[in-house]
Amino acid sequence: MQDHPALVLNADFRPLSYFPLSTLSWQDAVTAVVKDHVSVVAEYDQVVRSPSRELRLPSVVAMRSYVPMPSRVAFTRFNVFLRDRFRCQYCGEKFPSSQLTFEHVVPRSRGGVTAWDNIVAACDPCNLKKGNRSDMRPIRWPREPSARELMAAKQAFPPNYLHESWLDYLYWDSEIEP
Repeated sequence: MQDHPALVLNADFRPLSYFPLSTLSWQDAVTAVVKDHVSVVAEYDQVVRSPSRELRLPSVVAMRSYVPMPSRVAFTRFNVFLRDRFRCQYCGEKFPSSQLTFEHVVPRSRGGVTAWDNIVAACDPCNLKKGNRSDMRPIRWPREPSARELMAAKQAFPPNYLHESWLDYLYWDSEIEP
């Protein structure tokens, strides 16, 4: 039963988060259902029982109340990498996050600040090559992404586990194939 997580949707039936994907353990999902915090949208075939109740495990649940998206995106290392789609902004190659680093477009020694509009993802070789120089230009000039832009970027990186009952809710805005 450990392999029965529940996808958590907001009240508008969009995932609360794509990266990491918003899920609950089956125990937490059952608790949320019993406490009436969520509505069950889809279920697994697996059943759990208590002395007074029998319940199919939820595979998709929706919040009863809408949880608003934050108006601003948190400035974190991971969100910078996500905004840049895990690509070095100098050579254009794609890397895992463990092989990327923050790079100040305008070096701090020249007055550059650590902010959305001065930080890009860079691989180690490009980071070393750039060093304190200010004549290397990134492929895309950095800027603060909107919450929607970052959510769209997160959709591009699906997790390893996707239950078939989740697919209609994860890619709600993708083109339907005939």
